[in-house]
Amino acid sequence: MTDLTAVRVAAIQRRTVVVLGIGQILGGIAMGVTVSLGALLAAQVSGFDGLSGLATAGLTLGAALLAVPLAAAARRSGRRISLTAGMLVALLGIAVVVQATAMGAFWLLLTGFALIGAGQASNLQSRFAAADLAADATRGRDLSLVVWATTVGSVLGPNLTGPGEAIGEVLGMPPLTGPYVFAIAAQVAALVLYGLFLRPDPLRVAAQLEASRPAGGPAPRADRPVAARYAIIAVAGSHGTMVAVMAMTPVHLEQHGASLSIIGFTISLHIAGMYGLSPVFGILADRIGRVATILVGQGLLAASLVTAAFGQDSAAAVTTALVLLGLGWSASTVAGASLLTEATTPVLRTGRQGRSDLTMNLVGAGGAIAAGGILVWIGYGGLALVALVIVGVVAVLSPLGRR
Repeated sequence: MTDLTAVRVAAIQRRTVVVLGIGQILGGIAMGVTVSLGALLAAQVSGFDGLSGLATAGLTLGAALLAVPLAAAARRSGRRISLTAGMLVALLGIAVVVQATAMGAFWLLLTGFALIGAGQASNLQSRFAAADLAADATRGRDLSLVVWATTVGSVLGPNLTGPGEAIGEVLGMPPLTGPYVFAIAAQVAALVLYGLFLRPDPLRVAAQLEASRPAGGPAPRADRPVAARYAIIAVAGSHGTMVAVMAMTPVHLEQHGASLSIIGFTISLHIAGMYGLSPVFGILADRIGRVATILVGQGLLAASLVTAAFGQDSAAAVTTALVLLGLGWSASTVAGASLLTEATTPVLRTGRQGRSDLTMNLVGAGGAIAAGGILVWIGYGGLALVALVIVGVVAVLSPLGRR
């Protein structure tokens, strides 16, 4: 590769990270609104708190079902087409959620959440898009910067509940759906952004670079399937733990008399923990290693779950637990995505990335479904202790990530 080509690739990478970052801000608004209100909408429409976890289950199951098709679309047509398609399906999902709430149709509501999951699948794929042209020494940093950008939209989303409800009343929208007005505007903006500005496509440029590799040049890095599988396990386990506890927190707080504003604020702090320090974890993964950073994440998750279990009656303790939960997820997800990318040869990369997102969202959906029943059975503290088992499994399997 000539110096000019290297400079050009670096410039494309910088532009890609900026565009993906802005897209994450816009896409994060719909996710923040849904995470904050989904369980409440499900409980309201179904009339049963035990089904409230199905909102997050629908969201994560939708993201799981669409992860592989979107990865396949990226492999065939590039990241731009794939990300745009995901945002378009999510926009449709928002309309379905509002209509289902107006009709009192629970299963239609879950279908809407599943369609919104396409936006989540696109947001997850963005972190891999940030790694397409990244150098080995800065892969974790570049990936984490895009993850960090989600902070703005995802923290803003839950805090739009107040003004969103006011706008919804003026527009005659069903209760609790007003904040989706902001989500619709953000999704449209994301569609325009990816469609017009994610050019040249980073995945296509990476494919061109691989195809033009000189015959006598350095050999490509060997595939490490054992490390790749551990990365998938670590990301899926961390995501399942986070989703199960996070999904039940709004219901738990409401049962203890918290207002909608307090619930939104707590969830926004949790989401800030998920994304706000991701560059720190990205740099940490570049410096001390991917597996070591995953273990840091498991330690944070364990601290969160213990705090939630023994402080479930304290709003301050629950909030602290949610922040730690987000931080643990961030460290594990950033480091796990970096490990998966560098442990996989380019020809297999998008396929494994799609399977990773499929697995993490299936585990998340299962966790959310089980969490509702566990909450009714043994309470919020019991749910946290059950989730602690998953953290232990990921930690025990960590030597696999070095193979």
